[in-house]
Amino acid sequence: MESTRQAKIARLLQKELSEIFRQQTAKTHGTIVSVSAVRVSPDLSIAKVYLSVFPSDKAQEILENIKRTSKTVRYDLAQKVRFQLRKTPELAFYLDDTLDYLENIDHLLQK
Repeated sequence: MESTRQAKIARLLQKELSEIFRQQTAKTHGTIVSVSAVRVSPDLSIAKVYLSVFPSDKAQEILENIKRTSKTVRYDLAQKVRFQLRKTPELAFYLDDTLDYLENIDHLLQK
């Protein structure tokens, strides 16, 4: 079960990471990266960030690019939350494919 502190930090990280990715993807027209969920470990040292990418055919390529630049993303995040958090958690990025899963189920139900 997630504590209140974990939930508050997860919401803060989600908000700030969404802003960072919005600024980065503003340069690449036609691609949208959104942060669908953030899960923080009980000791607040690791944050699992779930991303959804539109269009989904570029999702794996964009996820690999984000993983390569994760240190830069963590630094940008640390600059934004430096007054709220003493230490910025390590970031682990994952692809959130729930929308693709729902679309596949709808497609199967229509057949």
